[in-house]
Amino acid sequence: MPANPKHLTASPWQRAGKISAGILGGYLVSAAVHVAFAAWFNHVNVLITSTFSGFILWVALMVLAFLARSGWRVWLLYIALTLLFGAIAWMGKMYNPNFMH
Repeated sequence: MPANPKHLTASPWQRAGKISAGILGGYLVSAAVHVAFAAWFNHVNVLITSTFSGFILWVALMVLAFLARSGWRVWLLYIALTLLFGAIAWMGKMYNPNFMH
């Protein structure tokens, strides 16, 4: 049975925004989260854990992108989260005394 057309995204731009946010934006957020954890915790353990948790987080973020009404809002959220975790990683690099260069 096909999907009900009233629940589908009508605009091709919104559809492209959701697809690109889910794939690329979700990956960027997932990578930024694990880099931020690696800057504050033991980076070897985070790297080993990220092989599984990175994929799980990426898939969850991909699904969440399709649940939103607007692809552009998802992009804004994912860019903001990437910048936030990037700042946390930068602070970890600058202020964490146990960080290995």
